[in-house]
Amino acid sequence: MQPKILLVNPPIYDFSAYDFWLKPYGLLRVAGYLRGQAQLSLFDYLDRFHPLAPSHPAQRPGTWERGPFYAENAPKPVQFTAIPRTYRRYGLPRSLFHNMLAEAGPFDVALIQTVMTYWYPGVQEVIADIRAYSPQTTIVLGGVYATLCPQHARSLGADLVIDRAHLEPLWELLRLAPQLQEVPLWEAYADLRVGVLKLADGCPFKCTYCSVPQVYPPFAARPLERVLAELAWLRQCGAQHIAFYDDALLFKPDQILLPFLRQVMQRGLEAYFHTPNALNARFITKDMARCMVQAGFRTFYLGFESSAYTWQRHTGGKVYAHELAQAVEHLVSAGADIRQITAYLIMAHPQTDQQDIEASMYFAHGLGLRLMLSEFSPIPGTPDGERCRQWIDLDEPLWHNKTVFPLVLLGAAEVQRLKALCRALNSRLEAVPRLSTVP
Repeated sequence: MQPKILLVNPPIYDFSAYDFWLKPYGLLRVAGYLRGQAQLSLFDYLDRFHPLAPSHPAQRPGTWERGPFYAENAPKPVQFTAIPRTYRRYGLPRSLFHNMLAEAGPFDVALIQTVMTYWYPGVQEVIADIRAYSPQTTIVLGGVYATLCPQHARSLGADLVIDRAHLEPLWELLRLAPQLQEVPLWEAYADLRVGVLKLADGCPFKCTYCSVPQVYPPFAARPLERVLAELAWLRQCGAQHIAFYDDALLFKPDQILLPFLRQVMQRGLEAYFHTPNALNARFITKDMARCMVQAGFRTFYLGFESSAYTWQRHTGGKVYAHELAQAVEHLVSAGADIRQITAYLIMAHPQTDQQDIEASMYFAHGLGLRLMLSEFSPIPGTPDGERCRQWIDLDEPLWHNKTVFPLVLLGAAEVQRLKALCRALNSRLEAVPRLSTVP
């Protein structure tokens, strides 16, 4: 008899959360390997298009299926008593999960995906509910939080915590042989509008604030036919918007991205492609920009972080100011809509005095770019994260929160000033009529 396996993407407990093409890609990949060998049931708390989801505002033009999650106010953890923000629980109502557990359970195994370390209260909630409704279920945690904070993750009461992508303990537990040629379990969604794709694993860069080297294996491209099969399956399941989760999408383009895009166009697999993970502007050449736009890329998020040369060099030298300007020129010349090009800038980096974020905002604004402040989250094990022990208890994952740390480092007044400046600069751009060259 096939085992009954429950797949869960937990709710988010945080001061803010937004559906920025969020999908539990790792969980769905693992589930895909088990297709046909187990009875698989998915409950994704962050599925805004779930048949029983509370109604949400109609999509505005240009949002590309992004949007707000259903949310309820939640009690603040004691650590956040002094934080002047409202704490919320984001995701489907808890009662829907209870109903599923009562009607579809009991389950033999539950696989729970984890993401941000400071979102663990949602994982805690899911574990408690499974224990209440199906105490015999074996609970397995995997993902970013489980990898970065394994000891803390084990304290939540799971039976197995998976480190990185080392899945052998899971296969031993299930006594099943993974079918690694299978595509992710996208058919588990009743209304799939957004999908996720990765052309490579890992990242060749060593930015001092990034956890990718700790979480993922060394950089390696995935087989071309494999990712094309995943894209074809996504399109067949109804997804029109595809978000790339690559951490270095433009690295080695002649070997990875460009062959993929040529095959996409040749096979008629075009979609609306999006890049929520920062693109490295250094690699956006004229030919690259033209090919991306032709294949269907619609939103471009460029990792800029700072215009200060010294800060850039000390944190990894990923991209410099002149490279950002050149990339924007290439994208616009290729037909990209400049209103859909955004520059990420880190706010509240521990070396913020060297970063000169205000000058960086004006520089990116001067290029006609929309700005997005990426609030710094201290990650244990990274050089920049470890510097933050002088301000916070890094061993308590709640203190990794990207809303909290800027308030601790800069103070509420300075955070508000920088956010107000960002809004004002973006408003100036919106007030200027600009032609869109891409539908």
